[in-house]
Amino acid sequence: ESVQRAMDLFKERGGRRAVELPVSAPFHCSLMEPAAVRMEEVLADIAIDSPKTVLINNAQAQPLTSSDQILPSLVQQVTSPVRWDDSIRFMLDDGADTFVEIGPGKVLAGLLRRIDRAAAVHSFGSPSDLDGLSAMLTEAD
Repeated sequence: ESVQRAMDLFKERGGRRAVELPVSAPFHCSLMEPAAVRMEEVLADIAIDSPKTVLINNAQAQPLTSSDQILPSLVQQVTSPVRWDDSIRFMLDDGADTFVEIGPGKVLAGLLRRIDRAAAVHSFGSPSDLDGLSAMLTEAD
């Protein structure tokens, strides 16, 4: 009800379009704080190595370079807004020109194309796509 009211207020105040997202939880906002606390407790006992490749934190749109940055980053991402545009622009500025989306749908590929139409985007959404992903990675080596 609160979401619908916010959408109505947005439109009343001149907003063009409000879309209710079909998600199961209020990800990336303060309402997820209890989950973030629990996640931190669970991850505290897990050994995390430093990344072997560039790993971008989408809450800060910055690379993580050491293992001690990763756990806090994962916890932070639960309650922080996703800085998608900033993260993609950072990667593009750093020389990335090919992106791989793994998971159902092609939403992220579409969002990326709005930022840079020239970037190559490959989507792999089902287990049957794994052969294609494997072939693409083999060609990249």
